[in-house]
Amino acid sequence: MITTENVAAAFDEVAPRYDLMVALNPGYHAHLRMAANGLVEWLVRPQPESKLPPIRLLDLGCGSGASTRAVLEAAQSVGLRLAIVGADASAGMLDQARAKDWPMSVRFEVGQAEEIVGSHEWLGLDDPIQGAFAAYLFRNVAERDKLLAGLFDLLADGGVLVVQDYSVAGSRLWTKALWTAVCWLAIIPLGWLTSPRSRLYRYLWQSVRSFDSVQTFVDRLYGAGFVDIEVRTVSGWQRGILHTFRARKPVTVS
Repeated sequence: MITTENVAAAFDEVAPRYDLMVALNPGYHAHLRMAANGLVEWLVRPQPESKLPPIRLLDLGCGSGASTRAVLEAAQSVGLRLAIVGADASAGMLDQARAKDWPMSVRFEVGQAEEIVGSHEWLGLDDPIQGAFAAYLFRNVAERDKLLAGLFDLLADGGVLVVQDYSVAGSRLWTKALWTAVCWLAIIPLGWLTSPRSRLYRYLWQSVRSFDSVQTFVDRLYGAGFVDIEVRTVSGWQRGILHTFRARKPVTVS
């Protein structure tokens, strides 16, 4: 059985075929890009940019690099220069990420999320970061409040956090039923076809059902100290199931 303690090993099992699996998910990359655009919209633009270091970002739970690519392209579309650290607990997924073409400003590190955010040195960062992105990560984390507190400390004043994940707790019964139907009629069978070891996709079904409600996660964000919290869902069949949370670390007034 997959738990939050061994989920990285389950991702290792499917890593070589993971990109194929998500490519079969309509809207997956578009939804990542929408969330990445939300992060970039709130980043403080240095003036003039060319005379200052790149904006430092953390892509936590970056997997095979799809979320990293979304953030990088969103920033490039508005002329921002980024230095991105992509981090994930699955070495197999990071092997897939590193095999792709990236600019020198992007690097990847392996480690548990809770450990990563507790150490600037571990990440090779001398100063706070301006933004953090976490797509499909938090429902795989046991100590969510601890992770949010660590991200809050890692961010500079005014820094932005964007979290994207599925949540059906607290939703209408038909929303939960729809999630179950899609998982067992589409996602789990496709997972079996793309990788004989499909236990990860059965875990996906259950982990979403067990994850925080939208309000509970918003309360966690406020509890960690974040402000200006916004929540958006997407269109289509995932409306009310897939959510993007955006929040900011307040600026300290001295």
